[in-house]
Amino acid sequence: MKHAHSSQENFLQLTTRPVHRLIISLAIPTIISMLVSSFYNMADTYFVGKINTQATAAVGVVFSFMTIVQAIGFFFGHGSGNYISRRLGAQDTASAEKMAATGFFLAFFFGIALAVAGLVFLTPLSMLLGSTPTILPYTEQYLGVILLGAPFMTASLVLNNQMRFQGNAAYAMVGIVSGAVINVVLDPVLIFGFGMGISGAAWATAVSQMCSFVLLLFMARRDGNIRIRYRNFTPTLAFIKEIIGGGTPSLARQGLASVSTMLLNVAAGAYGDAAIAGMSIVSRIGMFINSFLIGFGQGFQPVCGFNYGAGLYQRVRQGFWFCVKVGFVFLLVFALACFGFAEEVVELFRKGDPAVVATGAAALRWQLITYPLGAWIIVSNMMLQTIRKPVRATILSSARQGLFFVPLIFILPRFLGLQGVEMCQAVSDMFTFLLAIPLTCGVLAQMKRKERQANG
Repeated sequence: MKHAHSSQENFLQLTTRPVHRLIISLAIPTIISMLVSSFYNMADTYFVGKINTQATAAVGVVFSFMTIVQAIGFFFGHGSGNYISRRLGAQDTASAEKMAATGFFLAFFFGIALAVAGLVFLTPLSMLLGSTPTILPYTEQYLGVILLGAPFMTASLVLNNQMRFQGNAAYAMVGIVSGAVINVVLDPVLIFGFGMGISGAAWATAVSQMCSFVLLLFMARRDGNIRIRYRNFTPTLAFIKEIIGGGTPSLARQGLASVSTMLLNVAAGAYGDAAIAGMSIVSRIGMFINSFLIGFGQGFQPVCGFNYGAGLYQRVRQGFWFCVKVGFVFLLVFALACFGFAEEVVELFRKGDPAVVATGAAALRWQLITYPLGAWIIVSNMMLQTIRKPVRATILSSARQGLFFVPLIFILPRFLGLQGVEMCQAVSDMFTFLLAIPLTCGVLAQMKRKERQANG
């Protein structure tokens, strides 16, 4: 009864409060979660960078696998979360509870399967991810431990996203931030204090993921959240189709990000370990910069889902434009501020290796040019996914790291050498922006027509 009352309060809040203030209030916890998560990813790179260039490169190589794990978590988290927000918007709590359990347990089981398969094929997997012979020993040490945390990472991402889509981002923030803080504290202790080297960084990450899992599971039992109960686990065809429809854009985006990172490592590897290390550092910096926008967009998603489910299309469009404007201004200011200090930014992670700094600084400047365009791309993708436009959402989410990036990473280095590797992501971003305009504008116009019809 208490849960039903809390769900009704969430419904009224998400469908009646002023959109701008509502998005900001929901976005602040998710922005903090995203920034802290990105920060602890950067912390791994920072502390491992104190070991040697090969260790730094190995973290970059394994990052593409971690993206696969995240892809599974986001697939089940966004797939179930989108459905939950629409059902709660339609005040159908029973279906939302069944979907919450189904998404959680499927993600956990898939995480276990991925961990077992990865440990069995550890060396071939390390080579597939783009590891060179000199990097391989470091990659195997790091990846072997990271695999142990895979089930907890996938399930944690589901819990995090489900709570966000219910409008309870603050609870999700506590679990994610706590795990990130644990990771940052354990990194120097295990790497240097206990002399574990790169294995210490891996154990710090794995332990932090397990702690986040426990905390998020506890938070899911607090008032206002749907509790995860095994008796509600309902892997029916109807629920699986909903997860596939709502989660495929995330799977495509994250899965292709992993593929593109592997191809990037292979392309950069032709120019030495320093090139892989430089591109790895820029990838982490890029994640940190985009964390604000992604967190802001995630604050928009429950507003989008609830209001779309309730037929309040004007509020959906209003929230979309607000997020795009704020995101564009933030990224533009950040890009202008960082452009002249690219070398200094890269040196924070790997000082004393001119080759790493040169490659990283050049790649960072290319990406800074197109960062502001990400406001339209990311917010558009989140809206299309949340309102169940799976074809458009999947095309857009596949574009940046797949449809454009994959052919470009083969073409540009062939004609431009290392510069082609450095500029590949920026060129892909430009093409993705041009594609996102017609994909999104058509849906916005459709919602506007529905408003007119509803208003007579």
